[in-house]
Amino acid sequence: QVLLAESGGGLVQAGSSLRLVCAASRFLFERYNMAWFRQAPGKEREFVAAIKWNSDSTDYIDSVKARFTISRDNTKNTVFLEMNSLKPEDTAVYYCAAAVGLPALKRDISSYAYWGQGTQVIVSS
Repeated sequence: QVLLAESGGGLVQAGSSLRLVCAASRFLFERYNMAWFRQAPGKEREFVAAIKWNSDSTDYIDSVKARFTISRDNTKNTVFLEMNSLKPEDTAVYYCAAAVGLPALKRDISSYAYWGQGTQVIVSS
């Protein structure tokens, strides 16, 4: 099976930064587009950012575009989400996800076949 494991979450004050890490194993990482989603308490899981298999393109929702950066290192089977200027509304469990065989980046949950367990991010005011 494909295994994804997130880390790097924590409790921080508004305006702080965090770097989330997703480590992948047991699949050909370079063939997959990767994404980050998040789910706040009582809300639906939402798309945050995605990156193409070769890093040629990225996609972000408007609320994070100026503050977050998604990147990957295919030599280490790892994808990152650098989060700056964090706001209380960023509080959520963050998940990484993998999609194979897609010519373009997608925002819908159904496009992603593999998911990690999530890492908690709490931003206090």
